[in-house]
This record gives sequence, C-alpha cells and structure tokens, in this order.
Amino acid sequence: MKLYSDSTKTAPSPRRVRMFLSEKHIEVDVVAMALHEDNRTEAFRRKNPIGTLPVLELDDGTCIAESLAICRYFEAESPEPVLFGVSPLQIATIEMWNRRAELNFYLPIEYAGGFLGAEVADRARKNVDKMLNLFDANLAQHEFLAGKEFSVADITAKVAIDFGVRYNDIVVPESYPHFRRWSDQMGARPSAAA
Repeated sequence: MKLYSDSTKTAPSPRRVRMFLSEKHIEVDVVAMALHEDNRTEAFRRKNPIGTLPVLELDDGTCIAESLAICRYFEAESPEPVLFGVSPLQIATIEMWNRRAELNFYLPIEYAGGFLGAEVADRARKNVDKMLNLFDANLAQHEFLAGKEFSVADITAKVAIDFGVRYNDIVVPESYPHFRRWSDQMGARPSAAA
C-alpha cells in the first residue's frame, strides 16, 4: 500500500490524510511527489485521472483519490480510535462540523489567495472571518469542533487554518481566543507534524 503525497508536506489535502493516519497510528509507505509536476504525468493520471493528491494505492493496484475518501477507507479498516463517530448523533455532528470546516472554511481560505481575482478573495476573507466567529463560539463550549472528542473535523479545520496562515495571509484575531486555544492545542498534537 502506498500513499502519494506532496514532497513539501504543506498541501492541505495530503496533510489531512497524513494527520488522520498519525492519529490512527497507521503507517503507510509515502511516495513524495513534486506538487503540480509529478502528479501531472501520464503515469500518475492512470492512478488518478484528475491528477490531484493524495492518492492511496492498495496492494492490488486499486487507487483511491480524495482525502476524505481515503480517511473513510482507513476508518473502516481500523475503527479505533474513532474519528468519524459511533452513535447516529455523533456521526451526524462530526459530519456537520467537517462539512462546515471543508466547504465554508477550507475552500474560502484557498480562494483568499487571490487566484480567482481580488473580488473573490475579498469575499472569501469575509467568509473565513464568519467561520472563525462560528468556530470560536462553538469552541467556547467544547474542547473540539464536534464536541468533547477529537475528530476528522478538527483535522480538516487545522490543515485549513495552517495553510491560510502560512500562504494566504490569514490572521486569527485575538478576539477569537477559543479558536486560538484550539489551534494551539491541535498544533501540539504529534499528528500536526505529519
């Protein structure tokens, strides 16, 4: 089994999988690829026609693309520790916060970089601030995004904010102390270095 990932270890989607595997204590051979180069070759496109990272290649040659799909695969293969929930309410709550973290935070953080133009970047930054406000209010009552247990939602939000701070000049204001506490706590986990 091989995980195709970025050689810089900074792309959010591959990092999400590496953090997930670290939290699960699962070791997989990682093939480090030059982002936007190695993953654009004909050979790699046979593994993933879209040419994106990460990709998990199973021993039989089956390839699974998309970070969340790869995480779901490993959750089914190795259920402990549980990162997607157990009870119907816990599963739904984690899914809700993970979707919020991905669609309303992770994507706007990417758009804030300006590659779609200044107007889109400005709107994206406003959406990021709205989500920081929502996350901060939620984290005032809970240790983790989806409640009292660490989950995939925390991983998604952490890779997003780290990418935004590092590459797109996202700043987490002091007025969001609960989010800042949570981000520091996430950064102290061993998986943050994955």
